[in-house]
Amino acid sequence: MTVLACDLGGTRMKIGLVRDGCVLARTTAPAYSKQGLAPRLPALKAAWLQFSLLLGFGGLRLEIPSIDLVFAQPRALLGEAVHARFGDEFPIRFDFLDTMGGGHLSFQVHPLTEYIQQHFGMHYTQDESYYLLDAGPEASVYLGLRDSVDRAAMARDLEAARAGGAHFPAETYANKWPAKRHDHFLIPAGTVHCSGAESMVLEISATPYIFTFKMWDWARLGLDGKPRPVHLNHGLRNIQWDRTTEWTRCNLVNCLEPLGNGDGWREERTGLHEREFIETRRHRFTKTVPHDTHGGINVLNLVEGEEALVESPTGAFEPFMVHYAETFIVPAAVGRYTVRPHGAAPGKECATIKAFVRT
Repeated sequence: MTVLACDLGGTRMKIGLVRDGCVLARTTAPAYSKQGLAPRLPALKAAWLQFSLLLGFGGLRLEIPSIDLVFAQPRALLGEAVHARFGDEFPIRFDFLDTMGGGHLSFQVHPLTEYIQQHFGMHYTQDESYYLLDAGPEASVYLGLRDSVDRAAMARDLEAARAGGAHFPAETYANKWPAKRHDHFLIPAGTVHCSGAESMVLEISATPYIFTFKMWDWARLGLDGKPRPVHLNHGLRNIQWDRTTEWTRCNLVNCLEPLGNGDGWREERTGLHEREFIETRRHRFTKTVPHDTHGGINVLNLVEGEEALVESPTGAFEPFMVHYAETFIVPAAVGRYTVRPHGAAPGKECATIKAFVRT
């Protein structure tokens, strides 16, 4: 019998592959705490639940939390500048928000950097964006406040809705933008927002994911039959009241900037906002696109096309295939790599969205 053994005691993590009492493979990673791993267990639990790595040992496949790779090879994975800023934390997250056939997500806001530092001890906050992978005819995104919004009235209506009174009239206070495929909405912390129904959103964000201040959840009930909890006290303290309609239109909705082109490809910047540390680039291509990590972690998703092949021009790694809507990570140490259409995709336009940390 082969098992994956983990020792979380002391100031180092020990992870080994054990078969019949013999250690076949072993690695260690620092816990970075004189008290052992206890202070880091919430992060480890979150990492285990969200992401994992599949390792092959002959015919055996093992699944371990992906944070182990960050602990074991932080500089090769993240790059020197990103590691210097974030330490052994993976700063970029891609995830899906699926409201197809459902309702709106909760109306919410994320804490400002200074607020999350002062109240929760985090050194960066959850800036994010919504990239529309798919959208129904009535798809929309709530983003930013309407012009001349009455702060006191909005606070009263939110409090009344929390207390079980009239439903919060979100469209009275927030902009409701029509959304279509490949739209990109930028959401710096402090901006009220939520994804509307009939959308498949690729959320590109920083990783302090548990700090979402929900203010209105459309009168939905939890499993206990009671209204879902909201966080009005925190939320109202973080709303940036000057992010109104025209500012939002000019700064947060489809802020596209052409950057370059080549044989069968073109590149454009789609975000994020200058207050956000993540940069996003979209490449549309029918032929091979050259990429370079420039010493920093790259996270990509194939947002158009059935298949694409990721390759090293120097043969530094084996080619690997990605499919539509799959996210893939290119470590900083890779340097140059290429992406090209594959399978049924050649001759058809494909597209990737790429995120990296501005340094």
